[in-house]
Amino acid sequence: MEDFALTRSRGDAEEDAENANEVGVSRSLYDAFQDASAQFPSDFSAFLSASPRLRVKNHPPTVTDLPMTTVFIISAPSGSGKSTLVSRLLATVGELMFSVSYTTRKPRGAEVDGQSYRFVSREDFEAMLARDEFLEWAQVFGNYYGTHRGILDDARARQQDLVLDIDVQGARQLKAKIPEAVTVFILAPSRLVLEQRLRARSEDRDDVIARRLREAAEEIRNYEAYDYVLINRELAEAEATLSAIVRAERARRSRIEDQIRPILDTFQV
Repeated sequence: MEDFALTRSRGDAEEDAENANEVGVSRSLYDAFQDASAQFPSDFSAFLSASPRLRVKNHPPTVTDLPMTTVFIISAPSGSGKSTLVSRLLATVGELMFSVSYTTRKPRGAEVDGQSYRFVSREDFEAMLARDEFLEWAQVFGNYYGTHRGILDDARARQQDLVLDIDVQGARQLKAKIPEAVTVFILAPSRLVLEQRLRARSEDRDDVIARRLREAAEEIRNYEAYDYVLINRELAEAEATLSAIVRAERARRSRIEDQIRPILDTFQV
């Protein structure tokens, strides 16, 4: 009845009539109670609430959808330590689901299909593109990479947050579609350190490393588009920082309103 009382205070006869109709009160009965209200204004709201004819039923909200999943987008130039940090994050922070991207590139080292990536042929990827199956996709070093639309639904069904390890192009597309997504850009401390890390992997030829460094310079130009920038100087420190970002974002008021409201209800707030 608080909404009803507030609308009456506006002093607009037409609005009064509309509000009276909304609570199922005839105009004559409404006028009678309006006159009576002057005699006991402090108890009027309680009186209306107690009256069977005037009581407005409070229906619990209808849940028509699953809780919103927080999407964490993590990008970094190749060799910045992104894969290691994401792996540590998934191992230490609960209720996180990793989005396994599709790619047309060949597996590297100990990569396993379905864990690191879903490795598909170029023909299959392009067929999926034609069917609009990707939330985002990009070509990097001549290979396709993409995030399947179904992964977001899976995370929501499991009531888990989603972690995506994607490049700058894909992050830009996904942020446009999911503006509330949290973005993190990981940086090596310097170009020299990045080159050392790339060479330590022993996966690429010198010309490929040189190309990766050029690409890194282009990717780094986009750091201002990200919510957080994590400088990976030392693994333990960077791991703790990434974990802190996830935990802090989960505590945002806008993300936990469904948990706050039942607590407030116990105080009748």
